[in-house]
Amino acid sequence: MALKNFVRELYEGASSRAHRFRYGLITFDIATIVFLVVSSFLPRTPLIGVIDVIIGIIILTDFLARFWISRDRLGDLMHPGNLADIVVIVSLLAPVAGEGLAFLRVVRVLRIMRSPLVLMRMRRDSRLFRENEQSVMAALNLGLFIFVTTGIVYESQRGLNEHITNYADALYFTVSTLTTTGFGDITLQGHWGRMLSVLIMIFGVSLFLRLIQILIRPHKVEHKCPDCGLKRHDADAVHCKHCGRVLHIEDEGAV
Repeated sequence: MALKNFVRELYEGASSRAHRFRYGLITFDIATIVFLVVSSFLPRTPLIGVIDVIIGIIILTDFLARFWISRDRLGDLMHPGNLADIVVIVSLLAPVAGEGLAFLRVVRVLRIMRSPLVLMRMRRDSRLFRENEQSVMAALNLGLFIFVTTGIVYESQRGLNEHITNYADALYFTVSTLTTTGFGDITLQGHWGRMLSVLIMIFGVSLFLRLIQILIRPHKVEHKCPDCGLKRHDADAVHCKHCGRVLHIEDEGAV
C-alpha cells in the first residue's frame, strides 16, 4: 500500500518531486520522438533494436504503473492514449507483430497535452507559457497532427513509393500538402494514398488556420466572468464586455 501511494503521488500529486517526475516523462517522450525521426534515416542495426526494446520496457513500466493506481481501470484502458501505448509496446517488444506501428508512440504526447496537473504547473513555472497558452497548445496540436500524419505516410508508402525513403521525405510531403502548396514532386500511390492526401489537406489546413488565427488576434487573458461566464477578456479590462460586471483580473504584479 505504501508503494502504491508513493506511485500515485508521483503521477497525481502536487509536490515538487511529482512535478519533476512528470517533467521527466515529458523529456522522455520528446527524446523518443527524436529517436523515431533519426532512426528512420539509419539502416536497421542490432543497436537500434536494443534501443527499441529499452524504450518499449520503459513505456510498458509506465503503462503498468498508471494501470495499477487507476481508479477506473476499464475506462482508462479504453482511452485512446492508452490504446496507442499498447500498440507501441507490442510494436517495440514484438516487432514481428508490426514494427512500423511504433510511430504511434508520438500519440503519447496527447496524454501530456491534456494533463491538468502538467498544464497547471507549466502555467505556474513559465510566464511565457502562461501568457501564450492558447498559441502554444494550437502549435502543439498542429505539430502532433504533422508527426502522426507523417508517420502514417512514411509507413504506408515505404517500399512502395520511390520518392518516400525516409521520415524527411514523408514530412516534406505532409507539410507541402497541408499548406496546399503541392509542388507535385511527391505523390501518394493508389486510391488510399489520394484519400490520405485529402484528409491531410482538410484537417491540416484547419489546424494551421486555427494557429494563425490565434497568433494574429489581439491578446486576451483567461478570466471567467462570475455573472455571464465569458472567459476571455482584454488584459486591461475593467468591465465584462458582455454583461458589464466589474472584473478583478490579476496581472503579474498581483500574482
